[in-house]
Amino acid sequence: MGDKANTHPGAAGRAATADHPASVRNVVLVGHSGSGKTTLVEALALAAGAVNRAGRVEDGGTLSDYDEIEHRQQRSVQLSVVPLEWGGYKINLLDTPGYADFVGELRAGLRAADAALFVVSAAEGAEGVTGAPRAVWEECAAVGMPRAIVITHLEAARADFEEMTRVCAEAFGADDPDAVLPLYLPQHGATGPDGHAPVTGLIGLLSQRLYDYGSGTRREGEPDERRLPLITESRNRLIEGIISESEDETLMDRYLEGSEIGVETLVADLEKAVARGVFHPVLAAAPAPAGARAGLGTVELLELVTGGFPSPLEHAVPAVTTPQGASRPAPVCDPEGPLIAEVVKTASDPYVGRVSLVRVFSGTLRPDETVHVSGHGLVDRGQQEPALHEADERLGALSSPFGKQQRPLAQCVAGDLACVAKLAHAETGDTLSGREAPLLIEAWDMPDPLLPLAIEAHGKADEDKLSQGLARLVAEDPTMRLEQNPDTHQLVLWCLGEAHADVAMERLRSRYGVQVDLVPHKVSLRETFAGRAAGRGRHVKQSGGHGQFAICEIEVEPLPEGSGIEFVDKVVGGAVPRQFIPSVEKGVRSQAAKGVATGHPLVDVRVTLLDGKSHSVDSSDAAFQTAGALALREAAADARIHLLEPVAQVRVLVEDAYVGAVMSDLSGRRGRVVGTEQTAGGRTLIRADVPEIEIGRYAVDLRSLSHGTARFGRSYVRHEPMPPQVADRIRGQAEAVA
Repeated sequence: MGDKANTHPGAAGRAATADHPASVRNVVLVGHSGSGKTTLVEALALAAGAVNRAGRVEDGGTLSDYDEIEHRQQRSVQLSVVPLEWGGYKINLLDTPGYADFVGELRAGLRAADAALFVVSAAEGAEGVTGAPRAVWEECAAVGMPRAIVITHLEAARADFEEMTRVCAEAFGADDPDAVLPLYLPQHGATGPDGHAPVTGLIGLLSQRLYDYGSGTRREGEPDERRLPLITESRNRLIEGIISESEDETLMDRYLEGSEIGVETLVADLEKAVARGVFHPVLAAAPAPAGARAGLGTVELLELVTGGFPSPLEHAVPAVTTPQGASRPAPVCDPEGPLIAEVVKTASDPYVGRVSLVRVFSGTLRPDETVHVSGHGLVDRGQQEPALHEADERLGALSSPFGKQQRPLAQCVAGDLACVAKLAHAETGDTLSGREAPLLIEAWDMPDPLLPLAIEAHGKADEDKLSQGLARLVAEDPTMRLEQNPDTHQLVLWCLGEAHADVAMERLRSRYGVQVDLVPHKVSLRETFAGRAAGRGRHVKQSGGHGQFAICEIEVEPLPEGSGIEFVDKVVGGAVPRQFIPSVEKGVRSQAAKGVATGHPLVDVRVTLLDGKSHSVDSSDAAFQTAGALALREAAADARIHLLEPVAQVRVLVEDAYVGAVMSDLSGRRGRVVGTEQTAGGRTLIRADVPEIEIGRYAVDLRSLSHGTARFGRSYVRHEPMPPQVADRIRGQAEAVA
């Protein structure tokens, strides 16, 4: 690294291919929106010769050809893949959205990658490493994924590489700050009129050489002598950091004894430590100026990716089972092994149709072969039935994505990525395997969507297309969940945030031709009796011929939560004939389901049938059903009815600096804090019981309150009586609608 500049970049206009996993590098870029991820990808593509100076590929288009929705959103909303060739290696760069609402695309990138580049903007300061990047860093650490840090926007006023390195070490190296160290120091040019000295080159700490980009081409030379003391200090610290992570235990002893450790030995140990995920180098990068071929730091970064990041051979394949759940031996990344591939992303192209981005973990994927598609089902997303996840399907053409271009591939070996068109039965997260021995890859974690959108078709024509459009939407994006609420009868699409919701609505309109209206989201309220009450139901009608006659008297009393509706028969003397007692119960239960005060279901009461009257000719099943319902309504008219609201347990993980604000906000939502717990990294876990009616937009409000650093989860715990003033407002709204 830093001494082996690559002089054989790939060529623009042809697909980067790999014939063996050892020559593949899958790298995901992580960072806040605006950190410079996409600009960095374009700079790396230019340095590798994949695009020309204008940023265009030979067969048309650019890497920044976003879809129509992204242009309207003015932000990247989806994962994109850019394959490059560099020195005999194929590098798949997975550029992820930086906005929190599209974390599902980020998780897809993590699933497909073997290493991660955390892109941090020097213009953002400490804010660039908070929130999602820090959480993702911890996820990567938990599975041992190799990570490196790239600092961008060094041209910004007051940008300070050394300070940003220190900030990154504090945020990402909490356990071992010496595991987060720079490989290069920036070389500054002459100070301009604005007082800012631009970065024109990099000084390799191991090689002690200057790599100057100031002339538009990368030139090697000697560093400024005035910087030698700083170089020596930083170099010594870097060497100590590398040696402390070395697998050769004799290196530290030799170093402490004053022996000179060769650069080749240090580079080899550095690459091993990076690949093992125990050392995290910090680099700097900037786009190429006009007329230049390589942006600052791009060659060094490509060297790190090819030399320090692991191949798919070194990345454990996810656990697999049969679709029926039987365990199978852990597969290995072998092009000759059994086919095991996973759909990590599903998208719709207006011309091609459904396009599936696939990561091949074992075997080789070839066009025109038949594979078995299996998945985990969609029952938990509110579907009435699981989607078809046991199907054999013939593959179409394979292609390599490059911006909006699709370049044909003859095959895709284990460890590589490819796009497959028109996989009709495959959703994101599904497994492709051989027909003879179907397999299922262990599911990957996705965030729970917590922002509800209650939607209705705009018109009759939209009703016919709505279900199909929504089904395709949630099949493409597993961070959306569709629910048909049985209590409120609303169709609810759960999203991660407002931007996520906007994209969902726009995709329904533009891709699937469905216009929908958003309506207020309702929570599942209940009613119950506050005390004992009696009611008499009299249904007597005589209109000539066969009449209707049924009278029943009931008593209602409240029961503990969760008891439902209990019906008790205490009629004596045959006042209500035995054959009509079930009719009374049916009428009572039917009325309870409709509610007795505000139109919400009645629960947790015991209804006792005490007495009644019948007629030998005019009594009937229908008459006693009506009488039972009337009796329950009369009992409610003279009783105090509690309106019950659902209460959720909310778990908020928040940085200590925002604990007070979050707890105050929860209190304002009628929440009751039931416990707090200190966690690692200066954060607190807050557990509180909060009425669900108060947290409909909590996903949006918490993000604003904590500057995007907090996460929360929720789960239903119980229904409990609503405060009188809130209940009166709900009753008033119900009466206004009626």
